[in-house]
Amino acid sequence: MLVPWTQYLNSNHFYLLDYVFDSSSTQAEDINRLHVYFLFAAAFILFVVIGCTVLVLLKFRHRQGVDYQPKSLSQKWEILTIGVPMLLVIVFFVLTLKTMHRVLPEVNGRKPDVVITGHQFWWEANYPAQKVITANEIHLPAGRTILLKLLSADVIHDWWVPDFGNKMDLVSGKENYLWLNIKKPGVYHGACSEFCGAQHAGMQLTVIAEGEDDYEKWLTSHASLPAVITDTIAQIGEKLFTEKTCGNCHNISGTSNRGRDGPDLTHLASRKTLLTGLIENNKDNLGKWILKPQEIKPGAKMPDFKMDKQSADEIVAYLSSLK
Repeated sequence: MLVPWTQYLNSNHFYLLDYVFDSSSTQAEDINRLHVYFLFAAAFILFVVIGCTVLVLLKFRHRQGVDYQPKSLSQKWEILTIGVPMLLVIVFFVLTLKTMHRVLPEVNGRKPDVVITGHQFWWEANYPAQKVITANEIHLPAGRTILLKLLSADVIHDWWVPDFGNKMDLVSGKENYLWLNIKKPGVYHGACSEFCGAQHAGMQLTVIAEGEDDYEKWLTSHASLPAVITDTIAQIGEKLFTEKTCGNCHNISGTSNRGRDGPDLTHLASRKTLLTGLIENNKDNLGKWILKPQEIKPGAKMPDFKMDKQSADEIVAYLSSLK
């Protein structure tokens, strides 16, 4: 079934209008301004080429009884056809350097506000000043310039949120940095844009930009430990979580579970989605994931524990209490 082109104009998938002409960060403004300059230059060259082609076709079209003799191109035309493209290359080279300097200035020893680590196939966000660690749903402040430090725990990943314009590789053993100033609060979606394995297409990215007050409240709530568990089933689930060695991969602050290979689950119940945004965070989906992880996300590092449904429900009750 063919979809009318007007539907694309009104959809979230039409990124040209969505982020080129409505940038959501100051860095995107600089990058997209350069894109617009390129667009106008390319359009100018296109019209000149079309115009010259039409002129030649009309002026030198075949006429009865007219014998055209080849002529050498004048030196002025040679200078023009070589000089203009060279001038454009020089202009855009300078503009590109200036844009790079504005978008990616030197770090100069500044400590990062957030450390982003790419894993197969999820994102870890570490807020070193507040000692907060979360996963996949990354909260950032809007309205001020922050520095992201980008690392990889395994293969090459790539941070890319189209609304923010710039992107950066995450390379194992190397520290990369990205400056970001989000203009207004909102929820922004991105993805890993460097092929990283079987679940590369499922390695989505959600950034929740908040005003300073809301951002500080979020940091404060996530710096604290989850509330004491009083529900009996959740208490059984907490014991099972440890017995099933889930803590070998996952960290839950305030407990003996200190794993770092999987996402931090300290405040799992406060997240809206699971599996980098692939499914909604609710008890039903969480139970399905625990019981049959490779059916939900084939290629993920989560093993199938061959767990019975009652045990899974008890662990779900525990994890759902971690707010």
